[in-house]
Amino acid sequence: MRGDLRPDEPAVAVVGSRRATAAGRVVTERLAAGLARHGVAVVSGLARGIDAVAHRAALEAGGRTVAVLGCGLDVVYPPEHAALLEAIVRQGCVISEFPLGTPPLPGHFPQRNRIIAGLALGVVVVEGDERSGTLSTAGHALDAGREVMAVPGSVLNPLSRAPNGLIRQGAALVESAEDVLAELGLPLQAARTASGEPPELPAGPAALVWQAVAGEPVHIDQVALVTGLPAGEVAAILIDLELRGLVQQLPGKQFVRI
Repeated sequence: MRGDLRPDEPAVAVVGSRRATAAGRVVTERLAAGLARHGVAVVSGLARGIDAVAHRAALEAGGRTVAVLGCGLDVVYPPEHAALLEAIVRQGCVISEFPLGTPPLPGHFPQRNRIIAGLALGVVVVEGDERSGTLSTAGHALDAGREVMAVPGSVLNPLSRAPNGLIRQGAALVESAEDVLAELGLPLQAARTASGEPPELPAGPAALVWQAVAGEPVHIDQVALVTGLPAGEVAAILIDLELRGLVQQLPGKQFVRI
């Protein structure tokens, strides 16, 4: 182990596809950041896609995160996550049951999934197809008596098959960090920013823009149309809201509320 593992802190695993969609990334960021702001550690597997998004969102929200590896502690996989791994060590911990020098072989990842499930009070599946490794994590969670939760997705998206299938089988449907906390019976804490201060909600014209940006991505032109504000003013307000951590800009001048 590298870093600081705190067995007494509440933790939730957030897992999903390596081929995450833009919508899956947004949902994961909101879930992981929301959990972190409520004092819940985020556990995942440092893989590409949903795992990496969950780790980064927890860190950026000022929370703690735990990465469980499918290789030795001295092996960085995937290699492009070297900086992320070191950030997790500083603000959480990295765990592996494999000896030093062990390469990331395919069979190691289903094995490490049982540790991901075991470290958490529950597992949230965001995206995955019918053969996704996230299903093995959900299975380990059930075996260990943990809660299994899933974020529903479009029937047109192949990566919705794993979470939608889990929901059909009885997994709890969740759409936000608050849903996860309620499902686990954890108390809601006053959400805080990465600096530790409660977020200040917008007022005046900024409030109109913030209200126009909902949970689904919306184009800046649509925000201007809904609010009736000049396009230049809307753009300036959106930049301010993004800096304050209240909205996120997506490709194509689209925005989503965090």
